[in-house]
Amino acid sequence: MRLEIKTADELRDPVLEARWAERREGPQAEVLRYILGAFAERGGPIPVGDIEAALAGRTAAQVRKGLATLDARDLILLEEGKVRLAYPFSATPTPFVVRFEDGRERFACCAIDALGIPAMLNARVVVRSRCQHCGEPLELAVNAAGPLGADEVMVWVGRRGPGERRVCTSL
Repeated sequence: MRLEIKTADELRDPVLEARWAERREGPQAEVLRYILGAFAERGGPIPVGDIEAALAGRTAAQVRKGLATLDARDLILLEEGKVRLAYPFSATPTPFVVRFEDGRERFACCAIDALGIPAMLNARVVVRSRCQHCGEPLELAVNAAGPLGADEVMVWVGRRGPGERRVCTSL
């Protein structure tokens, strides 16, 4: 068996990138930007009332319509009047903890999201998880350009089955 190792550029999926770009466009983009900023600053879940209050230039109906669109496009998870997930952030504990330089800790939805948060926020972080194979703790310093001092780090990416089996469960 031969293991093929691809570069990040070779792993790019233009169809997926176009789909995500389309999901982020439109009048709900301002709502999404606020939610992501709130998750980064204070963590989640984010109550809908807080979003409505923060976006004073929009009516409550406009905000709720934007939230419904984002939820339908799988960019957020809206439950019981709160945003509980906004990729790459999760309000529910996950195996992927992102620690900012000021001590804030946030949960990432998956390993790829944990590695992408520094690029999204132009921040330096430490990502903590556990080895999927042996359970040993892992800690990786990451900035906007990628992992620091970790030339041998590899990210395993693959297509999986439907539903819960699609998420990245290891780092």
